[in-house]
Parts: sequence; structure tokens; C-alpha cells
Amino acid sequence: MNQYLMVGLVGAVLGLSAPVMACPDWQGQPHFGQIDLQAGFQNDPLRYNVTAGGTTDVSRCINGTAGFVTNRPDFDMYWSGQSAQLTIAVESNADAVLLVNDPNGNWFYSDDYRGSNPAIIISNPAEGLYDIWIGSYDGSRRNPAYLVFTEYQY
Repeated sequence: MNQYLMVGLVGAVLGLSAPVMACPDWQGQPHFGQIDLQAGFQNDPLRYNVTAGGTTDVSRCINGTAGFVTNRPDFDMYWSGQSAQLTIAVESNADAVLLVNDPNGNWFYSDDYRGSNPAIIISNPAEGLYDIWIGSYDGSRRNPAYLVFTEYQY
């Protein structure tokens, strides 16, 4: 078999293989940084400038979700201390979605908590790392947004 035919056959076989599905990777380096928060933190609520959106269809990865996020987390939050509740929310003019992976490996998802803005209220939050994705329902990208943390009623 000549070398050109072999390359053509290999290319045809590779072209038939299924694409690898990308899913949110909690081990990825966050796009917008990280914060250490302790129960009773000052300047509550805290707000951070972020961007909502992504290209990863989260519904293919986690049941009961919809929208598009990036593969890597947008933000990491390290929580310590005891609190009755912690709210993580997004404020944006886009139809945003919010995905959080907690220190125990549990996934939380929100869409349309307050209008088209999502929020997740965690009762008695566990200490450790919370990986946070700020996506968009329709797959749009580069949507200006605020990521909000509060222990108060939201």
C-alpha cells in the first residue's frame, strides 16, 4: 500500500470517530480568580466583575441543567467557618445560569432565581473549595455580570 493511500485511510478512520465531549472541569484554573471567605465576612454582599457565557453545553454533562459554560471554573471560593446560609448569585442583563461544585463533590445549578438572574442558597455551607461557573442560557458569550456572595437574605 503506498504512503498516500495509508494517510487517506487513517484520516478517514479518524474522521469517523466521535468527538470528545467537554464538560465542566472542577480542577481547572479559574478564569477570574479566587477568594478566601470566612463566615461573618465584612462588606457583605461582595460583588466581583465577571463575564457570563461559554461554549460547553452543560445539559450533556449534568442532568437537570441547561445553558452553556466554560470548561474551567470562572471563580474559586474557599469557605471556612460556620454559617446558617451562603448565597452565590449572578447579576447580568444576559439570561445567565449558575453552576457550583461544592467541597463534597455535589453539583448545584440555578437559572432564573430573580428574573433571568440565577442564585444558589446553600444551607450550613461545608468548609472547603467551591468551584463556580457563570454561563448563559442561550450560549452567548462575553456578557458583563457580577458574581455576588452574601450571608444575608437575597
